[in-house]
Amino acid sequence: MRQTRNAESGLAGHAMGETGRWQMMLMRATVGHGLTPQVKHHRNRIGTWPDAIAHEHGNQPVLVTTRHAMGHEGLTTLAALGHARARSFAASAAETGTGMPDKEATARIKINKLLEAAGWRFFPNGAEPANIRLEPGVTITSSQLDALGENFEQSSKGFIDFLLLDARGFPLLVLEAKAEDKNPLVGKEQARRYAKSQHCRFVILSNGNLHYFWDLERGNPHLITSFPTPDSVSGYRKSTPNPQRLIDERVGDDTIVLTQRPNYASEAGWRNEAERPGYIQANKLRFLRPYQLKAIHCLQAAVAEGKDRFLFEMATGTGKTLTAAAVIKLFLRTGNARRVLFLVDRLELEDQAKKAFHALLSADYQTVIYKERRDDWQRAEIVVTTVQSLLFNNKYQRLFSPTDFDLVISDEAHRSIGGNARAVFDYFIGYKLGLTATPRDYLRRFDAAKAGARDPREAERRLLLDTYRTFGCENSQPTFRYSLLDGVRQGYLINPTVVDARTDITTALLSEQGYAVALATDAGDDQQESFSQREFEKRFFSDATNHLLCETFLEHALRDPVSGEIGKSIVFAVSQHHAAKLTQILNQMADRLFPGKYQSDFAVQVTSQIADAQQFTINFANNKLLGSANFLPSYKTSKARVCVTVGMMTTGYDCPDILNLGLFRPIFSPTDFIQIKGRGTRRHDFRQELFDDSLKADVTQPQKTAFKLFDFFANCEYFEEKFNYDEVLKLPARPSQNGGEGPPPPPGGSYRHGGSDLIHTLKVEEISAQGMKIDRMFFEQFEDAVRGDNTIVQAVEAGQWDRVIDYVNREVFDKPAEYYTLDKLRRAAAVDRRLGLREILEKIFGLIPRFKSRDELLEEEFAKFVADAKPEDVAAMPAIKTYFKAYASSDQVRGIIESKHFTDLATNPYFSSRDFKAVPAKYRALIPDYIKDYVSLNQFAP
Repeated sequence: MRQTRNAESGLAGHAMGETGRWQMMLMRATVGHGLTPQVKHHRNRIGTWPDAIAHEHGNQPVLVTTRHAMGHEGLTTLAALGHARARSFAASAAETGTGMPDKEATARIKINKLLEAAGWRFFPNGAEPANIRLEPGVTITSSQLDALGENFEQSSKGFIDFLLLDARGFPLLVLEAKAEDKNPLVGKEQARRYAKSQHCRFVILSNGNLHYFWDLERGNPHLITSFPTPDSVSGYRKSTPNPQRLIDERVGDDTIVLTQRPNYASEAGWRNEAERPGYIQANKLRFLRPYQLKAIHCLQAAVAEGKDRFLFEMATGTGKTLTAAAVIKLFLRTGNARRVLFLVDRLELEDQAKKAFHALLSADYQTVIYKERRDDWQRAEIVVTTVQSLLFNNKYQRLFSPTDFDLVISDEAHRSIGGNARAVFDYFIGYKLGLTATPRDYLRRFDAAKAGARDPREAERRLLLDTYRTFGCENSQPTFRYSLLDGVRQGYLINPTVVDARTDITTALLSEQGYAVALATDAGDDQQESFSQREFEKRFFSDATNHLLCETFLEHALRDPVSGEIGKSIVFAVSQHHAAKLTQILNQMADRLFPGKYQSDFAVQVTSQIADAQQFTINFANNKLLGSANFLPSYKTSKARVCVTVGMMTTGYDCPDILNLGLFRPIFSPTDFIQIKGRGTRRHDFRQELFDDSLKADVTQPQKTAFKLFDFFANCEYFEEKFNYDEVLKLPARPSQNGGEGPPPPPGGSYRHGGSDLIHTLKVEEISAQGMKIDRMFFEQFEDAVRGDNTIVQAVEAGQWDRVIDYVNREVFDKPAEYYTLDKLRRAAAVDRRLGLREILEKIFGLIPRFKSRDELLEEEFAKFVADAKPEDVAAMPAIKTYFKAYASSDQVRGIIESKHFTDLATNPYFSSRDFKAVPAKYRALIPDYIKDYVSLNQFAP
């Protein structure tokens, strides 16, 4: 109980007598007070904070706790408390080992913390003036705050209206704060009237658990998970939305061209119809196609219906980025947006999107990639970033305010808002547009009722349904739809020629029985084991099959119409190891087919394991991968003809002169299949790369009218079940059924100790939360090792996390010198949950300030759930949160709920029967379903 006595005696200043153990500090909890000079002096002199300490400031004692008591790194402040409550809390913290009382924090504490986190201040902080008032022109005092009660129960109205000021001290925003058991939306009209009387355009409605931001000029309150910053709201105020102007704005097919070249219509090259095609090509002018223009008009019609969420379902190759550019210009030009966020789901698409918007809109608007302009991204009208970078450790809440963007566009929306990523999308208020190439009716022949729980098509179906729900398309109809068949019918796209080829082995792998082999057991007996298509190049290996697939591919591949060489191709492998095998086989075969033409640069492995792989994809699209003009000096096509990849070059990769796609692996995601197939659907004129006019007339088929899709694992059949194949090849039977002879044998050189062993000594020592000194030194040594590795540093700076993780696992972990492992690093980090390797590396390179505790992550996950489910039973929110946290963090609780052995809750230390009864029936099933779909439970493991 020594800690309790010190906390109590601290009220009278006793703690200062134990300088080596305690430090005294003066600070107002949760309301933005800075540290006093005395506190800074003691902190700097002693160097560590106390575990729990209470001190009197004026008439109000303040309790302060640190990560020793709270489990958080750095200082955590609590609300101003009365004398008795401070002593009670200190005792509770000392006895339970936690820094939180049993009762959930009150609405006032929660709202004060949200205000402080967003940069709002009840009291001056150094040179920064207070920017919160109870009444216009009247400074708040601490006694006035205390008089409100911890749950605003002492206020005469049962709620309080705070007036939040801008940098000049003028009213900017009204915050109506209510008790936890009150719905924030009740009484919003009073808040509206008060806001208007103070000439405020914005209102926040909050009860500490649910928060709504309301732009009185935009319509309805919008659910938010954190409060906006003063600067963000001030910037948002500069944009005056006018939906009617957006609806009435004329958008023609030249809307982008008018930005690229405003006076094009008066120039001679345009006015002369004979010169016009050359003029358009020379100036790279981009006119909207009829269907793209229709998409814009459909969006305007949706706005007229009062909608603020839109979904464009457009097939790959139909120009979603150009359409998005036209939408962006419409919103910026009409004043309905001052800044746009463009979310992509892959690193390589960041640069591609930036270049596209720069080419289309740079005359009027600036485009930046967030990671390249972290300090001044606010100056740009268009900000591009990956959703993964924002989602990791929930950085979007730290980096941005909910009011920073007026229009958020999600490219490849089925991916970029899938699962937990939707929280990033929903975090921002304003208009939302999703772009997707995956049609919802793609699974039209899939019977969900007959699907197993693990059928990947069922997961895909749910993801597509979720995408439609997110964009307000509950009727299953997107705002605009333009399918692959529409594009083919109108001459903009090309359907594939599917080549279905199966060997004896792949046929057996695809069968229900699988490929059976006899394996010898340790006892010398033969044991039958069957392998399926999923195990190809994972547990089942067959060099003969790989050679045969490559041979078939090269024999039947489409040729380049200009040079006659194998047309540019992309091959999709099972794994990086499989990709390396196929690359080697294809290069060996190319040397025999084209002697002297290629020096092992016919095929190139393009995977995250390969240095400069991202640049390879760009060079391949630009026809300069490993050189060009290999057959004709004047024909500038890429020397490398085949890129062998695994997951790269799928979504959004633009290379219109692709003639062959090879599926050398089974695919189980319809979205992946659609995306891969889409790499070949664009039309192309091959004469664009031919720079000798005298040869152009000799090209008999200059236009791309077809491409081949080599399907070696019945992927089309898997998804379509009935497919009218254009070409079916029967491959020659192999002489042996055992061409795959199963997995390779384990490595030799092992040793087995046959004798006994005994315990010599035994010592028990409890390790504190900080871990052993050797653990901390171990972590520091690892930091030095990775910071000193140029390969890791460069990959981190480029954001190539797949490459970083792969490299650390291969080149840093499990080496004899230090024997770094992920488990050892987790122990050394001394965090109360399981850390991932990427999170550890982000901390080392300063990309995150600290490791968040388990409870912090649970709070963030619950905030996402609230944003998605929008619970209406406000009084039950504490019970709902307790259930959410218990189910997400406790294997025992999950087991009880799943097995329906609810009587076991009576003795459960985490979640009791009384807790469960307090949860509304609707959420007893909703929360487990949500957590299974969207929350990674691994992060909460000890």
